Amino acid sequence: ALVSLSHRVYLRNSDGLPVSPFHDIPLRVRDGVYNMVVEMPRWTNAKYETSKEEKLNPVIQDTKTYDGVEQLRYVHNVFPYHGYMWNYGSIPQTWEDPDYVDPNTGVGGDNDPVDILEIGRNVGKVGEIKQVKILGVIALIDKQETDWKVISIDINDPIADSLNDIEDVEKKMPGLLAASRDFFRNYKVPRGGNYNVFGFDGRWQGREFTEQLLEETHGKWRKLVYRTARGKIATENTRNADSPWYISETEARQILNSNPPYNPENTVAPPESVQRVSFVRRTVSEPVCDVVDNQLVIPCQ
Repeated sequence: ALVSLSHRVYLRNSDGLPVSPFHDIPLRVRDGVYNMVVEMPRWTNAKYETSKEEKLNPVIQDTKTYDGVEQLRYVHNVFPYHGYMWNYGSIPQTWEDPDYVDPNTGVGGDNDPVDILEIGRNVGKVGEIKQVKILGVIALIDKQETDWKVISIDINDPIADSLNDIEDVEKKMPGLLAASRDFFRNYKVPRGGNYNVFGFDGRWQGREFTEQLLEETHGKWRKLVYRTARGKIATENTRNADSPWYISETEARQILNSNPPYNPENTVAPPESVQRVSFVRRTVSEPVCDVVDNQLVIPCQ
């Protein structure tokens, strides 16, 4: 598919009104079921994310400046993986506050919504909203910032009913937790980055801990969207009527319509390097957990 620096994915509600995937989509559908914004479908490389700086927070492809030229970002294929091994995205109405030093990691948040991995069989689409069941989380520490990675499954997936906590993931999908942690430890090394580290010595935490974490980050999001001083994060929204940054339907449509029309001349093919495979020396050997005859013999880590 062709890509462009100006590509934006805006979300609309059932009435066609543009909405913010960061601020307008509810955290929770009902007890035990959460919303997820898909940013990077499984097996893809383009580094899409919900924009914090643009009004209504469209999903955009991240960029980085190389030799003075702004370029689109892609994740490397770190052997044996191709791009992202799950549907990857964010949890709406959550925020990892950089001023809050998390006692579990000793560092502040990464200033983003909480990241989430969805492990069901269907490949998502950029901007799709999935309803998911929360299963667990790992505490990635990236550039001295807390960057939680929640693991989940689409409630409509055929095996969703049999997955209720982190141990169930290893029983039904052996190797996935270890591979996911391995990916996050190593995925920045091919472009010159460092090996990442983790809180809890790299141990996965379960559903109860994760749901409490989401409540805490939801509370921090509320402080963000209800603050009166304008910050660097765009907090315009169409759902929270008592927020200082609530906007009308007319204003929301004006934001959407202010974007330039699609121009195929501004699109390019992804670089050839996206198809290459990078090999990274593993420096840490870590068991996750062991299941024998459906019995957990080593606690999930």
